[in-house]
Amino acid sequence: MARIAGIDIPRDKKVPYSLRYIFGIGLTRAQQICDAAGIDPELRVKDLSEEQVMALRNAVEKSDFKIEGELRSEVAMNIKRLKDIGSYRGLRHRRGLPVNGQRTKTNARTRKGRKRTVGMGRKAPGKKG
Repeated sequence: MARIAGIDIPRDKKVPYSLRYIFGIGLTRAQQICDAAGIDPELRVKDLSEEQVMALRNAVEKSDFKIEGELRSEVAMNIKRLKDIGSYRGLRHRRGLPVNGQRTKTNARTRKGRKRTVGMGRKAPGKKG
């Protein structure tokens, strides 16, 4: 496996799709990195030479955007700031509810978690006769 920015990217996928495993890099940015490094986007990671892997590593490092740990800490700090100032979005984060105005009466199972509804309980076995 090629290791870029501390992440082992998959060997059997094409280069732009493998770069997406790095937090903060999407498809468009991965294609820009391939262009900057001079690598054909149709190549698979296992077919890259060591020089091409180094060119990719350098293109990712010298880019002006944040990736991995730096980006994760920035997002966490933004959420913490919202919680600290007591904004509506911060309260929603604190309670584990959807933040962007989605409905919660029927959906929002991802944020709220699965809860047992009235009809889902198992009936206790009763005595016969």
